This record gives sequence, C-alpha cells and structure tokens, in this order.
Amino acid sequence: MLALRRATLRTNLCLRTTSRSSLRPSLRLLTTSSAQTDRDTITRLLYSIGTKREVERYLRIFSASSHPSQPAKFAVIKVGGAVLEQLDELALSLSFLYRVGLYPVVLHGAGPQLNEIIESEGVTPDYIDGIRITDPRTLNIARRVFLEENLKLVTALEKLGTRARPITSGVFTADYLDKDKYGLVGKITRVDKRPLEASIRAGALPILTSLAESTEGQILNVNADIAAGELAKELEPLKIVYLNEKGGLFHGVTGDRLDVINLDEEYNSLMKEPWVKYGTKLKLREIKELLDHLPRTSSVAIIRADSLQKELFTDSGDGTLIRRGYKLFKHPSIEAVGPDRIRQVIHDRDPEVQHGTQSVSGVLSDLKKTPYTIYGDEPFDVVAIVSHPPGEVPVMTKFLPSRSGVLNSVTDNVFNSIKKDHRKLLWTAPADDENRAWHFERADGSFTRAGKSLFWYGIQDVNEVEKVVKEMEEKGRIERSYLPVGPSVPPHRRPDPPSGVRPFSTYSRAPPQEISHRGTRGYATAAEASSTGTEPKKVALIGARGYTGQALISLFDSHPHLSLSHVSSRQLVGRPLDGYTKSSIVYEDLTTADVEAMEKEGAVDAWVMALPNGVCKPFIDAIDKGARGSISGKRAGVVVDLSADHRFEKEWTYGLPELYSRTALKLSTRISNPGCYATSMQLLLAPLLPYMDLRAPPTVFGVSGYSGAGTIAGQNDSDGRPTTAPKVPPDTLAGGIRPYSLTDHIHEREASVHLSSLLTSSPTSSSLPVSGLDVETGPSAEDAIVNSGNPLQVAFIPVVAPWFSGIISTASVPLKDNVKLTARDVKDLFEKKYERERGVKILSKTPEITDVMNQHGWVFGGVQAHSSGRRVVVVGGLDNLLKGAATQCLQNLNLALGYDEFCGISL
Repeated sequence: MLALRRATLRTNLCLRTTSRSSLRPSLRLLTTSSAQTDRDTITRLLYSIGTKREVERYLRIFSASSHPSQPAKFAVIKVGGAVLEQLDELALSLSFLYRVGLYPVVLHGAGPQLNEIIESEGVTPDYIDGIRITDPRTLNIARRVFLEENLKLVTALEKLGTRARPITSGVFTADYLDKDKYGLVGKITRVDKRPLEASIRAGALPILTSLAESTEGQILNVNADIAAGELAKELEPLKIVYLNEKGGLFHGVTGDRLDVINLDEEYNSLMKEPWVKYGTKLKLREIKELLDHLPRTSSVAIIRADSLQKELFTDSGDGTLIRRGYKLFKHPSIEAVGPDRIRQVIHDRDPEVQHGTQSVSGVLSDLKKTPYTIYGDEPFDVVAIVSHPPGEVPVMTKFLPSRSGVLNSVTDNVFNSIKKDHRKLLWTAPADDENRAWHFERADGSFTRAGKSLFWYGIQDVNEVEKVVKEMEEKGRIERSYLPVGPSVPPHRRPDPPSGVRPFSTYSRAPPQEISHRGTRGYATAAEASSTGTEPKKVALIGARGYTGQALISLFDSHPHLSLSHVSSRQLVGRPLDGYTKSSIVYEDLTTADVEAMEKEGAVDAWVMALPNGVCKPFIDAIDKGARGSISGKRAGVVVDLSADHRFEKEWTYGLPELYSRTALKLSTRISNPGCYATSMQLLLAPLLPYMDLRAPPTVFGVSGYSGAGTIAGQNDSDGRPTTAPKVPPDTLAGGIRPYSLTDHIHEREASVHLSSLLTSSPTSSSLPVSGLDVETGPSAEDAIVNSGNPLQVAFIPVVAPWFSGIISTASVPLKDNVKLTARDVKDLFEKKYERERGVKILSKTPEITDVMNQHGWVFGGVQAHSSGRRVVVVGGLDNLLKGAATQCLQNLNLALGYDEFCGISL
C-alpha cells in the first residue's frame, strides 16, 4: 500500500494561490537589497506556505548540506522542456532559493522546442526504444535550441537580480551509445563538477544543458533525465527534483497523485501493479537505480515549477516524493531490538535525558512497569515506545526522531504504524519542541502547561480526556501537572511565562450541545462585555494600502464610537490619510517596538492586521509582549487578523458570528477573520449539513471580482504618491472568466475544517427544522465519518471575473440515501436558520452580482432540487471586500469591544 504523505493533514497554504500572488512582487522589489535582508524577508514570506518551524528547519538542513569544499550538495533540479514554456514561473521559483542562500544545480532539456523547430525545417523526428535518432543535422539544430533556451533562462533569472551562469559544455564526457543504431547520442562516462562548484562559489546558479562531448571533442546528445541522474550520482545531493507539467506520478486507476513512495517497502509490489507500465515503470526503475547509488538521505521529488517552495520547505510537500526508506519494525521488548542501540538512541535524542531530568537507566527501568511496544525503522532514524497496559488507554512515552528521520518523513511512517495498532493514544512533547507543529497535526486535541504539551487522538470528549488523565496520574503514568484538563492562562494574563512559549489548548470536536457555547477559544477576559456600549475607543490599522484597508477606513469613518488613531503603511509613510474625515491622520511606519510600546501604554483598544499571509506574526508577538508588561490597567487590546495565519489555530476565535459563538467573540481578544470565499461557502452549506451525504462531498463553484486577487504596486501619481494596481487587471480577462487553484485552495480547507465542527451524527426526525423528513437515526457509514474527526471535505473551484468586487457561490449538494428535499424544503431550512440574522437576506430569485456588490451582508436564493430529490443546488453571494473582509472585521470588533454587532454598518 502506498505510504501516506509526510503530513496527514495538509495545513499549509498552496503557494500557487494566495501565497504566490503575495510573494511574486515582493521578490522583484528585493533586487537592490542586501543579501541578508533578502534572506530574512524571503524567509518570512515562506511562512505563508508552511509553519515557521517547518521553514526554518528545512533551511537549516539544506544550508548545512553544502560546504565550501563541496558547495553543490543541496539539489539537482532537472527542468523538462515543457516547463521552460513557463519561464517566468520557473525563474521566480529558482530565484527564491537563491534569495535564501541555496544554490541548486539546474539542468534543462528542450525536447518540445527541438521537435517544433525540427518539424518546421522539414525533418521528421525518429526514435528507437524511446531514444531520439540524432544525425548531424538534428544535432546542429539541437545545439542551437539548447543554447537559446539556456540563454533565455539565464536572462530571466538575471532580470530578477539572481546571478546565473550558463554552462553549456565541459561537464559531461560521453562515448557513443551505439553510433550505428542511434547516431550522435552519447552515454555519459564522466562528470566534471568543477565548473558547477566554481559557479556556486562565485555566487551564481549553474544552468546546464544535457549536451556532452566525446574525448575527441564530438558533441553528443544525451537524454536530460539520464544526464540529471549521472549528475546526481557525482554530486550526491540531498534532493533531486524533476520539474514537469503534471506535478507528480499518478495512480493509473484512481487518477490520484502518489504522494510518497518508499522504495524498500513498496517497489516490488508497485512494479507488479497492472497500471504501472510503459513510461511510469521506466521512470520508477530509473529512479530506483539512481537512489541505490546515493546516500539514504537523498530523495527524488517530481513536482511542478510553481510548487518548488512548498515541496522543499513544508512537511506536506506538493508532488510525489520518492525515497529508499527502510522497513519498519515493532518489538515487545528491549532485548528483541538490542539494548545497546536503544540506550544510545535515548542518550542522544531524549530531551529529558539531555536536560538532566531523567537518566537512561531510569527510562529503561520505567519501561518494565507496564507492557510496551517499541516501534521504529531499521536504521533507528525514528524510535517510539508505547506503553499499553490491558484495559487502559495507551501512552506513547517516547518519540525520538533523528534529523534524517524528520527530513525523510520516517516520523509519519512510524506514527501510522502506531495508529494501526491503537485506536486511542496520549503523548507529550516539550512546548518548545522543534517539530511541535507535527504533533498538533496528528492530534485530535491538546493543551499546554508547565512547558509541556499533552496530545491525544481517538478521544472526542474532553471529560473523557480528564478522566483518563486522572486515572493515569494516580497510577504514575502521566504527570500531575496536567490536571485539571483545561486551557492555560493566556500570555497577556501571565506576568512571567516560565518557558517563553505561549501556552494554549486545543480540543477535539465538541459534542453537539456544546458547540454553540464553546466555539473556538480566544484570549478571554474575566467578564463578558456589554453588547450595547457607547464608550469611544481607538483602533490602529496595520496594512492600510490595499482594497480591504481602504474599505475599513471608510467604515471607521462612519462608526459612531470607533476612531482611527494610527494607520501604518511603509510605502505611504508621511502622507495624509485620504477618505477619513474624523481627524487628520498621517500614515506611519509602525515597527514592532512601536507596537509593543503602544500596547504597554494602552494607546489603542484594538488592532486590525490587514497584512499579507505570513507577515503579521512579529506584530502579534509585540502586542503579546506589550500586554504582559501593561502599565495602563486596561484590558489587552483586541486583535483582528484578516490574513489566513490564525484561522486554524484553536487559541484564536474564528469570527463568523452568523454560525459560530457570538459569546466567544465578545470574550475574545484574538480573532481570526474568515476568508471571503470561505465565508460564503460556510453560510451556503451550514443549513444543509444534517442532510448531506458525507461520502459525496458538496462542490462549490465561486466566481469573484478581480479585487479578490489583491493589489500590487502601481505607478506613482503626479504628486509622487505611490499607488496600487490590481494583480489581475480586468483587461487581461478579455471579458471572460479565469479558473485558478483548481484544488487545495486555502478557503476549501478553511470551510471544511470549520463546518466540520458543526456536524453531528445523523439527527432524529424530531430535531429537524422541516417536518416530514425522515432521516436515519441509527449507526451508519456517515456516523463513522463524522466520528473520524475530519468528516466534511468541501470541493471548491474558484474563478476570477472582470467585475471589481462581489462573489457568487453556487453549491451542488448530494443528500443522504434516505433524504429527499424539495426546493420549498430547502428554502424553509435557510429561512429558519437565518431568521434572526440581520446581515442575511433571502431572495426569491437567484442572486446576481448587482445584489451583492457594495452590500454589507450575505444574500441567498436560487434554490433548485434535482428531480430525484437526492441533490440540491443553492446560490449565495457577498461582496468580497465587505462581508468577505472589512464588514466582517467590524462585526467582530463591535462584538469584542462591547458595541452592537452592526454599529457603523448600514444594512
């Protein structure tokens, strides 16, 4: 069975969506900066595709892979000829690596370009055994094409400020493969790495062609994949990356992309699969032969050019990862594994042993108190120990990965082996664990206290968790400090945090009756604020230049109680704020030190972060630090973050008042503002959740105005004032629409995760808001899906359109086997669900863009039921800049600051 990907839950943004749009202009603006500044800035931008720990860990590993004496140890990247057609995308991806100090060796082919020119010149391409027959005329054309394509790539890199060196000869020496049969085709006999290393030492990316020379000086054509393999055998890099259009290898029956292939365990069985044939079988055989010549730390990735950063810097990756791997083991005793090897692993990797709180002999002695199993892989890159007394919940007492085990995702393989044996599990990890995000992704719930985090899976009720922990504490299986189970004191309430790490709790999905009361937790004050306050309060807006920032300024200008006191924009610093009439405001460039001081002094009551994804963390940290040292005696400042950075963090309150807890928002000081598409999707699907067929998830088609893509820097106006321009100019759409991010859009995951918290098991007919519907109440396949902890997977296709703002979302929703709904039933469901929601309007027609543009609420209409009654289609919409961003932000601020929810909002 094919192994699962390194991360079971994909938690990071897809670079080719929001992240890429924010990263692209940033790179081009960095071409005149210092190298260290570039590296720091790009590193921060990379946080938008993965956690900070992931990015920094892979940067350390990749940076350490090379040495001045061997500078080409990082990666060999083979670029397919078809990828060269995406020149800008390719150059941008390579430039990111250059900016963070990584120098891959790049080798490209040019097959499609060569075929096109050969055919235009009246030469018919000819192949034997998949190898191009190369006569002198074909070779002459091939050489010309290779040189032209090489120069194009080098020029594109140089335009981005990335130094690159064309290397078109002097690296590969070859003999004739079979002169009589194939003509001027070579078989590489020697690789001279000196030109490559000289290029890297000079600070330039080496860009190679796959042409070789014989010892007599005859140029010979060599297949680019073969040349890349021979190059990798000589350099022994950590990564060998094949860039192609498809972005990976795919299952021949299901069509699904293969995430990970562990050759030692899977190669033989995989090659026997009936769908593995022709090109796929050849590719797998070549990759296995290549990796057999390389250290086990080396791996192959097959990806698209626009996925390069995500593949390299996140645990989840974005293509097909192929590695040799090792077979796994599990043994019931130390003796079966080898006492000396276990002792050495514990001595070298156990943080408690390294900190002196436990000894190796103490760890081994504790093992004998209960039955246990030791899990791991043959080279001991990962070792885990699970204690499992009969009738009790198992505890993973040790999880000890090496650096290689993390890099090559052996951690996932071992953990999956444990999950197969144990339906429930508890384990702990230090709060400052370098791989902390990995633990959170695999847990159903957690909380942190006294410098340690307790994690669990398979337990859906926090009361059960507390009961289990109490029993274990009484038996000495777990520390007393974990009782009672519950959230730690938030950082701004704790004067001196001992560990320097922000404590927090996460829980598994609550029982149905608890959801509306608990929601997602934020940083809460002791008492609930009044909902009808009128006290004037001040807001600071950080990131005011884009479309959303301008919409927020307009809303604050009309708010009767809230006033802007600080507006920060690095590009507009010193210039007056337009569109705000309450007072004269000048743009500032607030630093983190400024923000910390303002929070400490209580200068503002609330902060709005209107920054790109992955950028606001330093400001949040500064606010937390200022709150801990507050001298004002005021409540900690409310923070609303409009980016995607905190939408999946349980310590932040998710701010969609129509669906989730308003009480939680009133008590919260940390609020994550939902995404525009995600808001519309959730409001559109929530009333139908009890009736959905979870085995056939709903599909949502969302069409948005071009403002949803954001802005880039435009030309300065006549006064020298910087302006912005749309990232997707409407004229580029030629009056039509453009689908993008066809899978794995961040809002797809956002809607799925949060809607899942609203799901219950199959409802009884008495609980249904529409009479006469008979829904199964007993155990079913869907109940099992619900209880799995990740029950709903929304399929989402976003499209950009030539109007300015406004989203129309159309959802196709399959229903349960025993449910049939009419259009009237569906409309009744929506009317009952939103009957008290002032911000929701239900229309008698299908919404059009004019119904949502410049409107502060969400509209619904256009219901149709399939003739079978087994599928319904519903339509809703909102203005992406208002209800999808700015208006929603103000709703959340109003609730958190004690005002009426729609104060300052004209519905």
